[in-house]
Amino acid sequence: MHLLSATKRVFILGMDGAGNFIQNTPTPYIDEFLKKGAVSYTAQAPSPTISAECWGSVLHGVNPEKHQLNNDVAANRVYPSDSPYPSVFRLAREAWPDAKLAAFSSWTPINHGIIEDDLGIHKESKPDTELVSAIETYLEQNADVKLLFMQLDEPDASGHKYGYGPDSPEYLNAITRNDELFGRVLGTIEKLGLLADSLIILLTDHGGGGEHKYNHGSDHPMDKNVFWGCVGPGVAAGSALPEVYIVNTAAVAAHALGLQVPDHWDAKVPEGLFSEAGARQA
Repeated sequence: MHLLSATKRVFILGMDGAGNFIQNTPTPYIDEFLKKGAVSYTAQAPSPTISAECWGSVLHGVNPEKHQLNNDVAANRVYPSDSPYPSVFRLAREAWPDAKLAAFSSWTPINHGIIEDDLGIHKESKPDTELVSAIETYLEQNADVKLLFMQLDEPDASGHKYGYGPDSPEYLNAITRNDELFGRVLGTIEKLGLLADSLIILLTDHGGGGEHKYNHGSDHPMDKNVFWGCVGPGVAAGSALPEVYIVNTAAVAAHALGLQVPDHWDAKVPEGLFSEAGARQA
């Protein structure tokens, strides 16, 4: 089966500020799920390693100097619908005018300042646990969704309050709590019979604690190195990804959906990520 005919929908499921510290705390749901596909624990966040810059790159497929997003901009303006750097949501809407698209974000500026606001996307912003309950309800009623994005916020909030890194128990516990919420979403996807023909990307936007224990934004490896993985048609189980940039997320999602990746995107599909052998396994 060809990859593009095997993939019916894409889920981009993220948590904020977790770096690659899922290696330092129990994350059984994420760990077990990513065994089915490809994963990197040294994927690279763009610089500066700040939420709006990073999620903007994840969703728009370009680095911050192009999308020009920062936390203040995302909080105070709507992303221009005529930008030369469209989000993957805009690509999907232009391809499928009637498709169901959904964005669930604990950090409100993603829904209103990073993802375009005029595309008919179902958007909800709530605290992490309430957000996951809303996702479960939405999926049960809209199993034919084409593209769904999730951002949970607790790891980043805990890092700012208690400090980032492997020596911060409160921060690590926040990542483990988010893992349980990821497990609920992944369980709903499985319960609804959507796993076989979905591409599911799991990621975080940045780490923290590199130059400043309670902050992020630098090019220190603790800020830059993050986890990124995906499971779905064409992705062979147990694949290692030697070089991944989270800006590539938009290209991976677009490619899986059969959409043309814009030439001016910085995002590219990582070499060797998809294979026909992986598609047969899926």
